[in-house]
Amino acid sequence: MSQSKTKTCQNCKAKFIIEPEDFEFYKKIGAPAPTFCPECRMQRRLTFWNMLELYKRKCDFSGKDIISIYRQDSPYKVYDQKIWWSDKWDAMEYGREYDFNKPFFKQFEELKMTVPRPHNLNINSVNCDYCAGTVNSKNCYLSLCNACEDCAYTIAGRSKNCFDNFFLIDGESCYEDLFCTKNYNLYFSQFSDNCIDSAFLYDCRNCQNCFACVNLRNKKYHIFNQPYSKKEYQKEIKKYYLGKYSNLLRIKKKFDEFKLKFPRRYARIYHSHNVVGDNIRNTNNCYYCFGTLMGLENCKYIHSGGNNLKDSYDIFDAGTTAELLYESVSTGINARRVYFSVKVIESVYDIQYSDHCFSSSNLFGCVGLRHKKYCILNEQYTKKEYEKIIPKIKKHMNEMPYTDKRGRVYKYGEFFPIELSPFDYNKSVAQEHFPLTKEEIIKQGYSWYQKPKSEYKPTIKAKDLPDDIKDVDKSILKEVIKCWSSNCEGTGVFRIIPQELAFYKKHKLSLPRYCPECRMWARLKQRNPIKLWKRKCMKKGCDTEFQTTYSPKRKEIIYCEKCYQEEVG
Repeated sequence: MSQSKTKTCQNCKAKFIIEPEDFEFYKKIGAPAPTFCPECRMQRRLTFWNMLELYKRKCDFSGKDIISIYRQDSPYKVYDQKIWWSDKWDAMEYGREYDFNKPFFKQFEELKMTVPRPHNLNINSVNCDYCAGTVNSKNCYLSLCNACEDCAYTIAGRSKNCFDNFFLIDGESCYEDLFCTKNYNLYFSQFSDNCIDSAFLYDCRNCQNCFACVNLRNKKYHIFNQPYSKKEYQKEIKKYYLGKYSNLLRIKKKFDEFKLKFPRRYARIYHSHNVVGDNIRNTNNCYYCFGTLMGLENCKYIHSGGNNLKDSYDIFDAGTTAELLYESVSTGINARRVYFSVKVIESVYDIQYSDHCFSSSNLFGCVGLRHKKYCILNEQYTKKEYEKIIPKIKKHMNEMPYTDKRGRVYKYGEFFPIELSPFDYNKSVAQEHFPLTKEEIIKQGYSWYQKPKSEYKPTIKAKDLPDDIKDVDKSILKEVIKCWSSNCEGTGVFRIIPQELAFYKKHKLSLPRYCPECRMWARLKQRNPIKLWKRKCMKKGCDTEFQTTYSPKRKEIIYCEKCYQEEVG
C-alpha cells in the first residue's frame, strides 16, 4: 500500500494513522494492521509486567513458603523457580489438541491456568529472594537488577551498594538517582553521568564535588552553579548538610525552583539519526521510542528495550540481538520473528502467542516450554503437521474471535486482552503510565487489587523520627514506621533494614519518611510521560519545531538540540 490510512481505535475511539512503511512491516511478518491505536497497544502490553509487587504464598509443588510476583489467591499454578527450571515436571504433559469450536484466546488462557509459572525470574543470583527479577546479582532487596550487588529499592545494571534509584547504570554508592550512568557517591540527581561526590545534579557531566547544579560540564566545587575554591566549597557545603530531614526538604524545594531557570533539551537523543522519542542512544530510523534505548534500527513504538534490536514494532522490555519482533513483552536475547508473546527468551525463533518459553522455535499458543519446536498448545506436531494447521488456526481466530467483557474484538494479529493478564491492572506497569481509578479499572473489565494493611502495628510515626541521622542508632531496626503518606501506596508501614541504615550513616543521609513503595512512586512521577507533543524551540529567534515529551502546559524552558548545545555544550 502506497498511502497512509486513518483508522479508529476500537478501544479509545481515537483516530490514528497507519503509514505506508507500517503496512510494509505488517506484510513482511504476515500480520494484519492493528485495530488499537499505539497508546492503547502500549497500555495493553504494560499490564503483562508486574510492577515489582511481591506477595507471600506457597509453592504449588512443594508447599513451601515463597515470595512471589503472584498472590496466593492467584488462579495460576506457581512453582519455586528452582523447581520450575528443574526436570521434576514437564510442561508438555499439559498439552491439548486445538479445539476449532472455541476461541483461541479462551483455549490459551485455559492452558495458561494449568501450566506452572516460575514464582519470579531471579537468574544466576544469590540472596535476592525478595526481588521480582534479577540476573547475575548478589544481596539485592526489592529491586530489579542486572549484575548488581548490595542494592535495595533500585532498578539498575552493573551497580553496587545503591539504594532508591531508577534506571541506574554503573553506579556505586548512589542514592535517589534517575537515569544516571557511571557515578560514585551521587545523590538526588537526574540525567547526570561520570560524576563523583555530588548531590542534586540535573543533566551534568564529568563533575566532582558539585551541589545543586544544572547543565554543568567538567566542573569541580560548584554550588547552585556558582564556582568556589576547594577551601571555600568545603566551608560552604556544610550549610547543605543532608543528614537532617528538615534541611533535605528545604534544599529539595530550593533546587526544584532553581532548575526551572535553565533550558532543557527537547529530548535526550544521543548519536542517533532520524529518531523521534526520548532517552535514546546510538539509534537510527526509529519513531515513538522511549526509555534508555540503545542500538535500535528501523523500529517503532518501543518502550524500554534495544541493544541491537532491528525491524521491530510495539515492544516493551525486549531486544538484545533481536529482529522482527512485534507486540511482545520481555522477549529477546538472540530472537527472531516472535509475535504476540510474553517472556519468550534466549535463542527463540518463529514463535507466536506464547508465554514463558525459552530456547525454542516454531511454537504457537504455548506456555512454559524449553528446548521445543513445532508445538501448538503444548502439543507436539511434526514439521509437516505444524505448517499445515497454523493457517487453519489463524483463519479460525478471524472467524471465531475472542470478545472481551466490554465488547472489544480480538482476531489474529491482536495482542492478549488486558483481562487475561496475570496481574492486577493497578499493580502492573500500565498503572505507571496510564493510571486509572479503581472505578475506571472495574468499568473497563480489568482486575483491581487493594493491598491489605500490614499485620504489623506501627511503633513510631514517620514524623516522630529523629531529624538528624546522627541521633539514630540500631534500635531503629526494631521499629515499625508508619508511612508519612496519607494515601500510602504500600501497606502503611515499613522498616529500615540493616544495610540501609549502614548506608545512611556512612553517607550522612537522613532517614526516609515514606515507605519504599511511596518512594518508588515519587521517583516515577519525576519522569516525563511516554507521549509526544509538537512544539517550537523557546530560545528567542529560533523557530525550530520538534516532538517532545514536555507538554506545552509545563513550566520548563525547552530548547532544540542546536540551541541547547550552543548554550550548554
